[in-house]
Amino acid sequence: MPGTETAYLRYVALGDSQTEGLGDGDDSTGLRGFADRLAEQLARHEPALQYANLAVRGRLAAQIRAEQLAPALALRPDLATVVAGVNDLLRPRFDADEVAAHLETMFAALTAQGVHVATITIPDPARISPLARPLVPRVTALNERIRQAARRHGVTVAETALHPVASDSRLWSTDRLHASSLGHQRIAAALAHALRLPGSDDTWTHPLPPPPLPTGRYAATELRWAAGFLGPWLVRRLRGRSSGDGRTAKRPLLLPVRTDGSPV
Repeated sequence: MPGTETAYLRYVALGDSQTEGLGDGDDSTGLRGFADRLAEQLARHEPALQYANLAVRGRLAAQIRAEQLAPALALRPDLATVVAGVNDLLRPRFDADEVAAHLETMFAALTAQGVHVATITIPDPARISPLARPLVPRVTALNERIRQAARRHGVTVAETALHPVASDSRLWSTDRLHASSLGHQRIAAALAHALRLPGSDDTWTHPLPPPPLPTGRYAATELRWAAGFLGPWLVRRLRGRSSGDGRTAKRPLLLPVRTDGSPV
């Protein structure tokens, strides 16, 4: 798909841990993530680009709307990404209509200010972890509502849910909740392609080479994952805690973007 002549000068990212960049770098050396990667691609074609990332890990869609929408509007971006809802999917009382309403409010407010908004759909979680199979109907319901809200407000949707490669385990970190560095790279490429940025194409949809044959026992692998990641997550939920408690946005102000591949 050819690029357009649109030049974005102010990009703001709203969201949770995926937008913050978990799974791509770490807190000591710096997180990168798909939003940073998309900003880098934008800056290569428009060096005057300024970029802010308001995302905070653990946030629900309602919290993102309450905490990030007003600051995003105040920054007066011409491009924004809004990616939210996965944390809601994991809650017992998930309501697809309620989550979609928060997303649509953000879509409406941003586009009413003339912002070009982009979002993504959520890949099949059962292909990432069989233990997540009960979440599939929730993901399907939320994706459809995201598409409907996007159509109503002219929001660009990167359809990561429609391509099997998005559920390849190599695109996900060991916790199976956050994209790996390669996964963040693919999400950024999907958004760039959907936005028709110069130099973008559909190679992000292409499958990876065949994986090596698995070693070890499947059951043991699942038990290690449950003990290492699922268990601690459940404990936090029971205690009413979040991974984002006490955290603020990593990049709350619009700043220039480096294009050397380091966290921006």
